[in-house]
Amino acid sequence: MIDAHIHLDHYKDDEIKQIMKDSPLIDRLITVSFNLESCKKNLELTRKFQKVKAAFGFHPEQALPSENQVLELLNWMNDHQNEMAAIGEVGLPYYLRQQNQVSKSQHEQYLNILEIFIQKAAEWGKPIVLHAIYEDAPIVCDLLEKYSIKKAHFHWFKGDQKTILRIIGNGHFISVTPDIVYKEKIRNIVHMYPLGQMMIETDGPWPFEGPFSGKMTHPNMMSESIREISKIKKLSLEEVSDTLWRNSKSFYELENR
Repeated sequence: MIDAHIHLDHYKDDEIKQIMKDSPLIDRLITVSFNLESCKKNLELTRKFQKVKAAFGFHPEQALPSENQVLELLNWMNDHQNEMAAIGEVGLPYYLRQQNQVSKSQHEQYLNILEIFIQKAAEWGKPIVLHAIYEDAPIVCDLLEKYSIKKAHFHWFKGDQKTILRIIGNGHFISVTPDIVYKEKIRNIVHMYPLGQMMIETDGPWPFEGPFSGKMTHPNMMSESIREISKIKKLSLEEVSDTLWRNSKSFYELENR
């Protein structure tokens, strides 16, 4: 299995060691970044653990960075292009907006920052990992189309049927978390979405409910995601597991990494 989206730098050191020790079925982990310090820690993790690959970016669910902070991050990313599997996690602040913590003018600034990252994905030829759900997703689709971006990964995607069909048509990927085990809306999305454009993730250390309640989020939980996907798609565990693994390996160009 490949965990296509995890915040490995947010785990404690002993938890990271436990994950590495207890994950013989985990081929790779794509650890995404929150900001420059997060990028630097994730880079250290890639150098320490061969199966860890890093995406660098600025997570939108936090206060806006200054222009200097954005420039410093972009310059650092440019210097570390060869050690970057993707740009991410980037996107729009859906949850902050729901909490009325983002004004209209601030939202425009988040949008401008996202456009810069999308431009860089085109310039550097890197995949991009997106935090873009519900009504934010069509806005992000507009930008991806503007810059002819094909390798886009909508992680833990939630959205309407029209947007789902648009994302499918554009050849983009989604990834599914362990909440597929207990959330009908996620199962409905998986039913619609082609297996050939799907990956699995944990988004750890984000905690899950249902059978995972009270447990540290671990990449091994993705076994249950595969089981649920196989039921929905009416395919064998082996076929689903192999397809998801190949999808992630190809999307993140892990063959030579």
